[in-house]
Amino acid sequence: MNIQKNIHSKTIVFITGAFVTSDCWDKWKNFFEQKGYECLVLPWPNKEASASTLRNRHPDEAIAKMRLTTLTDFYERQISVMAEKPILIGHSMGGLITQILLQRNLAAAGVAIHPVAPQGVISFSLSMLRAVWGPLGLFTSVKKPFMMTFKQWQFAFTNGMAEGQQKAAYEKYCIPESKLISRDGLTKAAHIDFKKYHAPLLITAGSTDHIVPSKLNYANYKKYQSGSVIDFKEFAGRNHFVLGQPTWQQDAQYIYDWLQNKIRAGCLE
Repeated sequence: MNIQKNIHSKTIVFITGAFVTSDCWDKWKNFFEQKGYECLVLPWPNKEASASTLRNRHPDEAIAKMRLTTLTDFYERQISVMAEKPILIGHSMGGLITQILLQRNLAAAGVAIHPVAPQGVISFSLSMLRAVWGPLGLFTSVKKPFMMTFKQWQFAFTNGMAEGQQKAAYEKYCIPESKLISRDGLTKAAHIDFKKYHAPLLITAGSTDHIVPSKLNYANYKKYQSGSVIDFKEFAGRNHFVLGQPTWQQDAQYIYDWLQNKIRAGCLE
């Protein structure tokens, strides 16, 4: 099926998750560029500025209004005019968007790093409930974005790291977020047809991720019944800030090797 014809694509599009700026991909972009890829990091609409600038704008009505469907359609428009189907690498909400775009036959392959689960994929844990309660903003107005406190960031994103590292990451990357985006992950905007054939997909998870626990990522993986190429990998000791942990290069290397191994095995055209 020609859904896999462009796996030799040399273009990677990185899709950022919620609560952080697209600067979190800087090292990843450099890593894959050194491997010969053209890499694009497309910031979310209204989030093209630095973390400090976006925090100073808080509460920003434009950020508060962002919806998952609007964001997914934004990426579709950007990708659909490219010369070749790119490889998509998305983190968290970006991982969910990666899965949705694969459903739309817009990518040569996809990697979902600790992705937010699609609609209907559920795995309860106390850590997850604690981590997502604030971002969901239940019983609060959706007209104002949600800004994590440092304490919330420590638990939801950077658990297990030294406090100095946590603080530096918070100052550099953490930004206000739409409550509607988080809530949309529970709706049909996050729907996946798990029986639909799609481009190759790798889902990765972290053993210490509080906000998207590994067992939720595994439940996501097990839902797929399309016969497509799909793999799952759990990394030990990874929290939700996986992109910026000291171990980030091991994860990036694994993803690169996954792409190359699938090509050599002949399961990717």
